This record gives sequence, structure tokens and C-alpha cells, in this order.
Amino acid sequence: MSNPVSEILRRLCAAPGTSGWEDDAGAVVIDELRAHAPEADVRRDALGNVIAFLGDKNAPCQILMDAHLDQIGLVVTHITDDGFLRFAPIGGMDRRVLPCASVTVYGREPLPGTIAFLPPHLTDNSDTYPEFADLAIDIGMTKEESQSLISLGDRVCVNGPFQQLLGTRVTGAALDDRAGCAALLLCAEALSGKPLSCGVTFTFTSREETGCEGAKTAAYAVRPTEALIIDVTFGDQPGVPAEKTGKLGAGPMIGIAPSLNRAMKDHLFQIAKDQQLPYQIEVMGGSTGTNADNIGLSRNGIPTAMLSIPLRYMHTPAEVIDTNDVATVAAFLTAYGMGGGLFG
Repeated sequence: MSNPVSEILRRLCAAPGTSGWEDDAGAVVIDELRAHAPEADVRRDALGNVIAFLGDKNAPCQILMDAHLDQIGLVVTHITDDGFLRFAPIGGMDRRVLPCASVTVYGREPLPGTIAFLPPHLTDNSDTYPEFADLAIDIGMTKEESQSLISLGDRVCVNGPFQQLLGTRVTGAALDDRAGCAALLLCAEALSGKPLSCGVTFTFTSREETGCEGAKTAAYAVRPTEALIIDVTFGDQPGVPAEKTGKLGAGPMIGIAPSLNRAMKDHLFQIAKDQQLPYQIEVMGGSTGTNADNIGLSRNGIPTAMLSIPLRYMHTPAEVIDTNDVATVAAFLTAYGMGGGLFG
């Protein structure tokens, strides 16, 4: 039996969208909004944010619900005399996962490639990992052939095919944060056509992995009275202390931090009780490291809360989540929007 959350995620994760180059991923989001939330007023701004509005534009309460659209990746910096491509990371790419990885280079056309690495027979079997400057992409072409199809600055995505695991788990690249985008889309579908006493703006923001620029500009333009940010957090896995992770399938993590609003956090607890929704708690002693930190400081300040989806193997091509957690986030957001918010 098909899982509707998995199918949304499959479409979202199939679209490339490295930071600053989110056009394809944004186009998929727009298609999903038009298909499942036809009443939404949808637009795209100068920084590539996708912004959709439902509800009453004149209501005192204006709720912003945000997830970031971009993913980590690579950018071509040099073509060697042998036709290999040198590159630099976009965002927090982990060089440990790159040797021998399958990639797609988005030049004049998408080109398959692999990241070159010495076989173990020709190394000293040390545990060190090569630096970015020592790695190169092999696309099987000469320098002249490469230059005819690829320009410096072209983006590269590390391939991680989206796959259904057992039960409700899925794996693939870009689940950080297409999982959050899927939750927003499910919420927009649930709220579409409903008589809302507030305004709800959904922002699928750009450039989070390189400095949260999209969230800064979107929040400034939207002028919300409160904001809910959806991102991923560390999921339980071998070798990581349980107190630093969330359990997959046990519900999203409600954030508690000095930068997050306590009344909104308590309201999420109440929603969980009223709707019988599972949740976990994530305590942070400072900032969250997400769009929440920047949205909360927009203009003269925006009360902000955070829901995080537990995810294993963050910033690798094999991230893993439980789709039940995505559906639960959508249920939290839907209940929050139907309730009309807290401020305004």
C-alpha cells in the first residue's frame, strides 16, 4: 500500500536544490500547492523563497510556518587538464562520505559522475580522510569535452536514491529539510478551504544551509505575529547518546531554548494533549542553529516555536526518517492554524 507522505517526499527529494539554486525544488513545491491547496495565493520572491498564503489577510493574528527548501551540495571550481572536476562544498557537506560517491553535475545538461578515490591496494590504509582540495569528480571526459558541457560554478548533488524501508521509514538525500517541506504541504492541504480566523503563510525558504538568508528576507516581508519553524534534528542511532537524539517514530521534538517562545511551546504541549499527538522534547541551551534564530529577530522580534523531525545520518546521501513523524508535524501545524494562533 502506498504511503502518501512517502510519495510527496519522493517527488520533493528527486528535485535538485543546493543553496542559492533552488529553482527545481521550488517548482515541485509550487506544483504540489496548486494541486492540493488550490486556494493558496502562491508566489516566489527574489531570493527563491516559495511563499503561500491561506486565510484572512486582515486578521490581527498572522502565523508564519517555515521549512527550508535547500540542500547541501558541491560547486565546480576547476577543470583539470585530465578532465576531472575540482569542487568546493556548499553548506555542511561531510567529506568523509564523498570518496567513491555517485554524483550528478548540473551543467548544460545533467551529467553522471563519481568522486575519484585511490583503491585500498594503493594506500597505506590510514584512517585519514582526504581534504576537499584533494578530491575530484570523474565524468569520463577529456578537458575539452568537460568544458563544452560544464562551467565553473555549476552545482553538483551527491546522489542518494529515495527508497522505502520497512514500515514507515524512508531513506534518501535531501530529507533535511524536504521532510519539513512535506509537513507544510500536508498542512496547507488540510487548511485549504477551511474558515480560518487568522492568516497562515507558508514559506519554503532558500539558502538555510549557507546562512539562512531566505528566512531573513521572507520573515521581513511577511511580517508575521508568530512563527513555527520545522526542521530536522538528530535521530537515534548507534554511537550517539540517547539524550542527544530523538527516537524515530515517537513524534516530533518540541524545542525549548532561550531563543524560543515559552507560551508557544506550552501551546504545542496543549495541542498534543488535546489531539493525542506524540511528541518528544529537545532542550537547547542557546540558539537552535536553524531558521528560527533569524526569523525570531526579524523586524522588532517575532515569537517563535520549533518542531523538529528526528533524522538519522544528517548531511549524508542516506538520511533516514519515519514518515509518521512528518504526518504528526502536519497535524500539530493544522491544529495550530485552526486555533487561530496566540498573538496579534
